Amino acid sequence: MTPRSDDELMAAYTAGDSAAFGELFTRYAPLLKAMLMRRLRSSSQAEDLVQQTFLQVHRARLDFFPGAKVRPWLFTICFNLLRSQLRRDGRSPFSDVETVGRVEANQLHLQELREFRQLLDDLPTPQRQVLELHWFDGLSFAEIAEQLGASVSAVKVRAHRGYNLLRARLKEDS
Repeated sequence: MTPRSDDELMAAYTAGDSAAFGELFTRYAPLLKAMLMRRLRSSSQAEDLVQQTFLQVHRARLDFFPGAKVRPWLFTICFNLLRSQLRRDGRSPFSDVETVGRVEANQLHLQELREFRQLLDDLPTPQRQVLELHWFDGLSFAEIAEQLGASVSAVKVRAHRGYNLLRARLKEDS
């Protein structure tokens, strides 16, 4: 038996099949939690936001447009909840140096990471978002396009422009 597609699961769920919701949760909760952990570094906060994401999915299930992509819709809900959480915590969305990963380096290395993170944070949101998903989450451009609801070409253009801006700003600082 082949697994049901996201579209089939969402259609079944909106038609009243609660098992389809469970399948969506099983499919996407680990991916969402991993993405959130890289930004929050708190397992309990990440789990809470995953739960909130699926609660929002449940509440908005009847508003979901049949034929729309499920994955970008889920990630949009999750990213919006993350932004709200970071604002409540008094942090700028996606601005922590720690999203680079566990840093066990000297103070100079940390300063360089902070400076690079600041350069990344200063990029326009569409470009920064693509670079973060590509670098930190390890997603391919096709996966990023699916998550953002954009074409692969548009994602590649955003990445190219982001890389060019970073290159130019790094040259300015050297």
